[in-house]
Amino acid sequence: MRINIAKQGILPKGQPLSIENTTARLHQLATYLRLRFGARVQKVPLDAGFSCPNRDGTLSRGGCVFCNPHGSGSGLGEEGLTLEEQWTVWTGRYARTRNAGLFIAYLQSFSNTYGPLDKLRHVLGALSTLPGIVGAAVGTRPDCVDNERLDLVAALPLPEVWLELGLQSAHDATLARINRGHDAATSERAVRAAAQRGLRVCAHLMAGLPGETGDDFLATVDWVNRLPVHGVKFHGVYVCAHTALARQWRAGKYTPLEREEYADLIARALPRLRPEIVIQRLTGDPAGDELLAPDWAGDKRATTARIHELLAQRGTWQGKDVAEHAPNEPGAPSAPQGPPAWFGVPAHRLPGAAPRLCDTEQARAWEAEYAAACAAFPHLRPIPGGE
Repeated sequence: MRINIAKQGILPKGQPLSIENTTARLHQLATYLRLRFGARVQKVPLDAGFSCPNRDGTLSRGGCVFCNPHGSGSGLGEEGLTLEEQWTVWTGRYARTRNAGLFIAYLQSFSNTYGPLDKLRHVLGALSTLPGIVGAAVGTRPDCVDNERLDLVAALPLPEVWLELGLQSAHDATLARINRGHDAATSERAVRAAAQRGLRVCAHLMAGLPGETGDDFLATVDWVNRLPVHGVKFHGVYVCAHTALARQWRAGKYTPLEREEYADLIARALPRLRPEIVIQRLTGDPAGDELLAPDWAGDKRATTARIHELLAQRGTWQGKDVAEHAPNEPGAPSAPQGPPAWFGVPAHRLPGAAPRLCDTEQARAWEAEYAAACAAFPHLRPIPGGE
């Protein structure tokens, strides 16, 4: 389905397009999507009724130590709402509260490539016809993707298709400790297989996992930076009710990070990541009625603000230290002199396949720099409604 963004009235009439100097220090999802579509794009969490091999007895029945009974999703599917009904609920809310008219369907709950192939085919088919949809993100585990499932996801007729993989850690000892049921080599294979099909891969990473140090987490960041990922979500480990981690916490066997410790780790991690990687999340967002600890995890804005503050105080930005931490990589870049201009984009861009922002020499230089940095994004799909 083609979306004519201009006809939806999302672009303000008569507003000039210009490029401003930016103080942005990371490549955020909202910025990336505005560049692609010229308007706000909102992700919509959906529960398609999938399960998980870590819960149904295939691997275990306890799940990962941190996972809540809803599989880290909204739980709307458990209330009997169809995908279409969930879509109507969320898009209506986002249209009212965030002035959003374009949406990405996010299959969030549990492992959305686990189960019968026909079910996945049916769910993906239903997604592609939802009103206002311009993309999809399929959340799953690295041990729940094979060639057939990856081919199905890659065939979605949408301009933005992401595979979100819960990698969590590069350390096999940690993965065993948190009851993941797979190793880091499985994660690497899944990332590479997805990227080979032109899927944008978003890696989920957790800071503060049981038994890990800050250096362990940063080693995971360096590992992910060497993989063909296009996005990263950072999550702090928080303790939810009705989880194995809650039992460990109550017994005094697990202590979550303090906010300052977490913000420091993320501010140290971002400079080690390639600048073209899209940062989709800086911290988790637990449901208030399930959160046991730490208290600060319930205040996402304060944590995010502290991360930005630390980056500014340290005079650093995403990608600044890539050459330092990947010195043996072929073609490793030299240290940049400042954040790329495209970390901060104009509020709006006219839709179209060519990323022309405005007819100025500065704009053309900006576009060329961004295009070069994003050359690692395979098979960039045309923007719907573009000329």
